[in-house]
This record gives sequence, C-alpha cells and structure tokens, in this order.
Amino acid sequence: MRILFVSDIHYSLKQLDWLCGAAPGFDLLVIGGDLLDLAGHADLDTQTVVVEKYLRRLGVMVPVAVCSGNHDLDAVSGEGERTAEWLVHLDANRVSVDLQSLVAGGCQFSICSWWDGPHTRDEVAAFLAGEAEKKGRPWIWIYHAPPDGAKTSWNGKNYSGDTFLTGLIRQYAPDLVLSGHIHNSPFRVEGHWCDKVDNTWVFNPGRQMSSTPATIVFDLNAMEATWDSEMDTQTVTLSGGGPIQGPGSG
Repeated sequence: MRILFVSDIHYSLKQLDWLCGAAPGFDLLVIGGDLLDLAGHADLDTQTVVVEKYLRRLGVMVPVAVCSGNHDLDAVSGEGERTAEWLVHLDANRVSVDLQSLVAGGCQFSICSWWDGPHTRDEVAAFLAGEAEKKGRPWIWIYHAPPDGAKTSWNGKNYSGDTFLTGLIRQYAPDLVLSGHIHNSPFRVEGHWCDKVDNTWVFNPGRQMSSTPATIVFDLNAMEATWDSEMDTQTVTLSGGGPIQGPGSG
C-alpha cells in the first residue's frame, strides 16, 4: 500500500492542482488539516466552496482521509467552541473526514478533528477510545497538531506541539501519527519530519511556499517513509529504531 501525505495546503490552488495530478498514483491520499487560510485573500465561504470541489474531484480518483486544522474552523458550537462544520457536512464520495474511521490496505485510520476547548477535546478522546476497541493494526492516526516534545513539533525556538496528543499516544500506542501544523519543523536543524514517541512513529511534512507541497510517501509493503521537499529527499525504514537526527545534522 502506498500513501501520499500532505498537510497545511492553506488554500494554495496550485498545490491542490498538483495533488489532483499526483493522487491517482497512490492507494490513499491523506491531508493533515489546514486546507483553508484564515489570512487568505478570499473569504472562508468562498474557500470552502472551492476546496469542497477539489475534495470531490480527488475522491473520484483515490480514497481520501482529511482532518480539520485550526484554519478550517468556520462555525461555533453550542458550547462556544469553534468547529469545521463545512468539513463535517461534506458530501463527497470516498472522502473520510473528522471523527470517522477508514480501513484501507489492511490498516485502520482514525481521523481526529481539531479541538478548540474541553468539549471538542473530549470528543476526540472518546472517539479514539472507541477506535482502540476495534484493535485494528496497523493503526494510523490523522491529527493536525504534532505531539509536544517530538522533533516534529520544533518551531525553531521551542517545542510547540499538543501535550494532549502526547498523552493519548502513550495511552494507546498507535503505529503511526500523521500531523502538520508546525510548518518549519522539518526545515530546522533541531526539528525533523519524523520522530518517535515511545514506539509510535510521528510525522510532519511541513509547509513550503511553492507550487508543490512538501510530501511524505509511505510504502507499507517496503516499510519505508520518504519525505520530499525543495530542501531535501530523505527516507526512513519504519521497522527501524534509534535516534532521529535533524536534516542539517547529518
């Protein structure tokens, strides 16, 4: 099984066009949140209409799993917390979204929503508790923010990931966690595009300002993950262990 993973598209139409060209060569496309851009030139209503069309187009080509990020929140719940209502109510064939499960290639994928407060955080916790009961393996989480303390959460000055996620990883020990959010982690000497939290591999492709997104390709038959960006191309063997070095350190 080959998986194409990207994150933090931020309404780059050129990158979305690139995905439409690349996606048919894979068994699954994973988008790790922040499809929209709060600071973009187009209003959010316009952005959601356009991105929904792209997701429907992609779903015709390949199964898609996509989680919300902090830039994707367009509504406020009854509890006063921001949510990605447009994504939750997306009607697109073969596109799985927040708080949904997907089984592909013998793997169990759990898609987590961005949480904005205790209510939505508890929804994520309850969702993963239910997913754990399925005991599907390999178990892969899609969760926009990276775990705190991992090199995938290094922003150039400090670790700025999600401590709640770190606790969930240690509680349930998924095989892989696919995140984004911290754009420059893979491009910093002390950061990286992959790391391990205990025995769980964690990934963040980063964001690059070009017509093509930074990508991670997972080949689960070969048990390899390959990061490709304008900076470098690197591969790790998923069955291996040992320390992860930053891109600039060797």
